[in-house]
Amino acid sequence: MSHDAGPGEPLIHRARKVAVSFADVGLTHAEEMLRRLSPEGREQARREREAKARRRKRLMVRLVMAAIASLLAWALLATVSAPGVALAAASAVMLLLTLLIIIRADRAAPGREAMTQAPLPCLAEESIIWLAAQRRGLPLPAAQLAESISWRLDALAPQLCRLDPRSPAAAAVRKLVAEEMPTLVGGWRTVPIASRRAPGADGRTPDDHLINGLQLIEAELGRASEQLGRTPADQIEVFGRYLELKYDEGGRLAASNFTSA
Repeated sequence: MSHDAGPGEPLIHRARKVAVSFADVGLTHAEEMLRRLSPEGREQARREREAKARRRKRLMVRLVMAAIASLLAWALLATVSAPGVALAAASAVMLLLTLLIIIRADRAAPGREAMTQAPLPCLAEESIIWLAAQRRGLPLPAAQLAESISWRLDALAPQLCRLDPRSPAAAAVRKLVAEEMPTLVGGWRTVPIASRRAPGADGRTPDDHLINGLQLIEAELGRASEQLGRTPADQIEVFGRYLELKYDEGGRLAASNFTSA
């Protein structure tokens, strides 16, 4: 008798599949609770709170700048028009700037499109927050890899601020983080929970493919950080050797000339 899913499937087999699904759901929630209670989970939660605080700070700075711009507009208009007209125009400017800032404000948990459109200096922070929102339900090894990827992104953020957004390196990092990583995690989430630990034709489960993909992403981010950080270190080393050759040799030469004189 066939055991494939269908209307004619025996009730015992359907009940068994439902029980397995509920067990998988309970296991993923237990894994998520253990991750949150671990030192790594608490540290990640702290970093997420700090990232959100930085987002709020950026929003407040932009609002303050909008208020200053409105005051400057009022001061300029007051010299050439009636005070009431100047106040109305400045208020309109303030309202328009405030609406633009709020509309363009960063989302709390950005989706794939928001990460793709994020400025390069903000890409790492946006990706860290996105990863935090995606970790629920991930297998424990995948959740640990997501944590490692967040640390990699945090270390990469200062280098992205200095990187030319039009450079091939910037395009490669954006493609890896904002396109390929969401595609991997999103594809895994489309697999039914009961099938995520079922081996496929290649003998590996969807969980295995997810973990392997995240390992590759984490390793590639490590290589990108090393390559992007290599140029400043090389420049410092070359300049240090230049100074040594110039002043050490030159200083000894000047001293010998002074002594001979």
